[in-house]
Amino acid sequence: MDDEPWPGVVEVQFTDAVGRRWSLFDKAPIFAAMGELGPDTSYPVEVTVACAVAESNGLVGDDEFVTVSTSVHGVATPDGLEEFTVWPDQLIR
Repeated sequence: MDDEPWPGVVEVQFTDAVGRRWSLFDKAPIFAAMGELGPDTSYPVEVTVACAVAESNGLVGDDEFVTVSTSVHGVATPDGLEEFTVWPDQLIR
């Protein structure tokens, strides 16, 4: 976690349905609204990323997947990607 600029910027990593690892960067409160991320936090920690379902019921092989958008809070990869294909069990309602 970088404390400049305040309130600190964190990198969140996740793996999509086809095994590709992605990184998202934003201020700590975007990923942990209750203040659980700070300079004294022992990383890595599990966090959530707000998203909206863009498409569901697709298939990767014989398995169902969901396409989500992280644009809810303006979160994107460094190159601007906001849509990702993930497994349904990666989502929290």
